[in-house]
Amino acid sequence: MKHATLRQLKVFEAVARLSSFSRAAEELHLTQPAVSTQIKKLEEHAGIALFEQFGKKIYLTAAGEHLLDIGRTIIRQFEMAEDAMEQFRGVTGGKLNVAVISAGDYFFPRLLVEFARRHHGVQLNFTVHNRADLLAQLLANLTDLAVMVRPPHELETEHVAFAPHPYVIVAAPGHALAGRRAIPKHEIVRQPFVVRERGSDTWNSMEDAFDGHLAQLNVAMEIKSTETIKQAVIAGMGIGFLSAHTISHEVRDGALEVLDVEGFPLMLNWYVVHRRAKRLPPVAQAFKDFLLCDGAALIDEIVPFGATR
Repeated sequence: MKHATLRQLKVFEAVARLSSFSRAAEELHLTQPAVSTQIKKLEEHAGIALFEQFGKKIYLTAAGEHLLDIGRTIIRQFEMAEDAMEQFRGVTGGKLNVAVISAGDYFFPRLLVEFARRHHGVQLNFTVHNRADLLAQLLANLTDLAVMVRPPHELETEHVAFAPHPYVIVAAPGHALAGRRAIPKHEIVRQPFVVRERGSDTWNSMEDAFDGHLAQLNVAMEIKSTETIKQAVIAGMGIGFLSAHTISHEVRDGALEVLDVEGFPLMLNWYVVHRRAKRLPPVAQAFKDFLLCDGAALIDEIVPFGATR
């Protein structure tokens, strides 16, 4: 059977289902001699008769009945393969694999919901990571797209900015610096800071913000969780350097206050990133286009920067 073809199996299945060579030929848009030839070749591959005839009626042999079950399974598998490949050729029904740094999980699920609303049938696979793990996802080809603040220099990537990403310094409302105007950087660095871990996108952004003053920064503690940093600042354990997109609710509710510090907010960008050699599936390309076209406006609706000022 190793030389049998899918076409022969489809012809065999039609003849068996319709119990007729002529009706199978009509359904398959073939001549009856062509159907007979395909069945003969399949029987030669099988080395045994698949049909027997009594009068004007044809019947499957025991071998034919067994092959019919197997043949239908093979045909279904090919149909499933075709359906799967069709998903990669188009957006509808495709699977979107996207990963984002942790600051993005404050708005990214709603971007995905909006994208899925516009493209019915899309399957979403969304993961949140720190910078190191996000780069590992890209390196291992476990995600099609990554969303971060700093495109990696250690990987060959295509990266495009699609939305502004402001960083601010926050404190509890009762902090001694709350309400002051134009606080100098050299004064702010003496305050106890609760910060993200070294190597994170937030830490790297803080290096940009403080430039030559970073060595003097009074780091009280490093914490891997943005939520825990917010709670520590609210509790009065220090001040924090955070993405404005992560604190809009706390500022609105009066739990945190954005300090007026010289040189702030630090305005960076959100980037959509993928490996340069990556052949993006249509659904991933559609999502990239969606971010470039509508990402900035949607993020501002979800976590408005104006609410933190």
